[in-house]
Amino acid sequence: MIIVSNRLPVTVAKRKEGISFNPSVGGLATGLGSFYDSYDSIWVGWSGIFSERLNEKERNVIKTKLKKEFSCYPVLLSQKDVDLYYNGFCNKTIWPLFHYFTQYAIFDKKLWDAYKRVNKIFRDLILEVANAYDIIWIHDYHLMLLPRLIREKLPDAKIGFFLHIPFPSFEIFRLLPWKREILEGFLGADLIGFHTYSYVKHFLESVRRILGYEHIYGEITSKNRIIRVDSFPMGIDYAKFANASSDFKVQKEIDEMHKKMGKRKIIFSIDRLDYTKGIPQRLEAFDLFLDKHPEWRKKVVFIVVVVPSRTKVEHYRLLKKQVDELVGKINGKYGTLEWTPIWYIYRPLPFYTLVTLYNIADIGLITPYRDGMNLVAKEFIASKVDSKGVLILSEMAGAAEELGEALIVNPNDREEIAEALRKALLMTDEEQIERNKAMQKRLRRYNVKRWAEDFIDSLRQIKKLQQDLSTKKLTAEVRIKLLDDYFKSNYRLILLDYDGTLVHFAERPEKARPDKELLELLAYLAIKNDVVIVSGRDRKTIDRWFSHLDIGLVAEHGTWLKERGKDWETIEPLENGWKKEILPVLEIYVDRTPGSFIEEKDFALAWHYRRCDAELATVRAKELKDVLLSLTANLDIGVMEGNKVIEIKNTNINKGRAVLKWISKKQWDFILAIGDDLTDEDMFSVLPDTAYSVKVGLGFSRAKFYIESVQKVRALLNAMSQHRREKDEAQS
Repeated sequence: MIIVSNRLPVTVAKRKEGISFNPSVGGLATGLGSFYDSYDSIWVGWSGIFSERLNEKERNVIKTKLKKEFSCYPVLLSQKDVDLYYNGFCNKTIWPLFHYFTQYAIFDKKLWDAYKRVNKIFRDLILEVANAYDIIWIHDYHLMLLPRLIREKLPDAKIGFFLHIPFPSFEIFRLLPWKREILEGFLGADLIGFHTYSYVKHFLESVRRILGYEHIYGEITSKNRIIRVDSFPMGIDYAKFANASSDFKVQKEIDEMHKKMGKRKIIFSIDRLDYTKGIPQRLEAFDLFLDKHPEWRKKVVFIVVVVPSRTKVEHYRLLKKQVDELVGKINGKYGTLEWTPIWYIYRPLPFYTLVTLYNIADIGLITPYRDGMNLVAKEFIASKVDSKGVLILSEMAGAAEELGEALIVNPNDREEIAEALRKALLMTDEEQIERNKAMQKRLRRYNVKRWAEDFIDSLRQIKKLQQDLSTKKLTAEVRIKLLDDYFKSNYRLILLDYDGTLVHFAERPEKARPDKELLELLAYLAIKNDVVIVSGRDRKTIDRWFSHLDIGLVAEHGTWLKERGKDWETIEPLENGWKKEILPVLEIYVDRTPGSFIEEKDFALAWHYRRCDAELATVRAKELKDVLLSLTANLDIGVMEGNKVIEIKNTNINKGRAVLKWISKKQWDFILAIGDDLTDEDMFSVLPDTAYSVKVGLGFSRAKFYIESVQKVRALLNAMSQHRREKDEAQS
């Protein structure tokens, strides 16, 4: 397994005394550490040291040690690369935009170009170490272009991508000038993971509205690959935190802290310095709490730990100044000689000190404005050995979807946070234990190892599905056999759907007229074959377009049939009196859904919504189908869904029943049926085992094979008619 992230789990530094190697600080390195150690893995990422600071000998020493001792492969980045790519595009464009701080987002092409360049540097190193059997698991917003870059070079690779920050709503994401390239980068992966289903929905909506790809149950078909999108809420190394309190060091620190605090209640929070974490608002809420509940003054201490981060970025420097001033103001306002309301620590904490504070805290106050997951909330709960303590958690953190027993608050509402503090301080031990045990049970079961294994299992499953479908692809070998069988046969039947098979779908059905090339192709095929157009279009249109050709015609999904040299006939006596009751219902939905329209046929009605807003159309289509199913429950009428259309017609009429008229005419020694829609499945289902059935586009089908596009269909049919064309050309 190749794990790829911006930073390695080991940070390299060059000092006077030599080169040092230390564990990296960060949620990803910490979270994946135990999983990484238990697998045959290598890790690709930046080591933390600029390439220009190293000579060739030092580079080789670092590469060798990282590879041998840590199974890591370092990406070499210059200071300019890091400034433009990491400090620039990642943290000045993507980070604020994806966290809904649009006012901070900078859209600079120079930063974008650096982001593309660094993603290619990562790709080049991965291509040096990867082989066809490896799993490549790419992490986070720094490398969103990388899946596609690898896919272009290793088309069969197993690639997973996981985004550890929120994916924003479409209205936010669309602000990004390079949104299309970012989405195409994601779709190079086989499996795309997010922390919550909300982020999954946002991503799928953006893919649909920007790239035009629909999904079925989170599976997208793009460039003849099925890509799965799903939520995998990241866990923690539960045992590590749950067992740490029994360590001698931790016990000693706990005893010392209890002596310092006495009987005071402890509120605790720890965050990186970041505007997404809501630190100033949290301090203001504590100020409000002390103001509204003076009885708690001198009885509580708020320990605020802020870990320095991105200190070179202007917004972060201003945030640090704001936090410093607020702490000073609150301590000055309420503090006394024997009591300081806020203990403020501005530095990283060693693990044992952190676990100590988790353990002794009566309240964990975690109120980010936006957070992909927030593992601190999970660590706090896991560290509660006696299960006492209250977690107050922002509803904007991904973890809130799993930790519903916490006190969930809106981070923008200071009054709600202040009230949650009061409620937490008054909560009985029994209620605290009951809430925490439920969360602990969940966190213990779905730990970081389970999270990673679930992701990898899902990646293997989608890869297997792709392979199963690829065996059905109309490959060059299958095409050769099909043509060989065709040329050797004497009695041939060719059944062809129209829209989406012979021509591309058009927003307006009248625009998809057959072109001269197609008509000529069908004419050649009909010289020595029985050719049948099996369409859902109305009889008059089909007759106008194709009646001059010597071919069979099926219109309105099997309602009307026309054999060569004969008139149109219905498959059985039909009545359409029901249309006058259904038509007004469809008209209502046309009025409510701009862009939709009704197509009236002799014995059917169709509501088309191809030109509508995709999200509105999805809602309206579901509503309409429910209404129609209710109205037609006692009638011999069926409601059928097609590609952006809902059709109402007699239940016993379908393409399968129609084509049986031709299939039963003689003993065919070659049958080919091609279609792309759900309605064509009825045609595929009645074919004999010896027939070739082909679906246009990837997806589940009764067809034996699939073909990628309309162009490929035409190329196949051209190859079948080629011998006749060559003969005619020779004669002329």
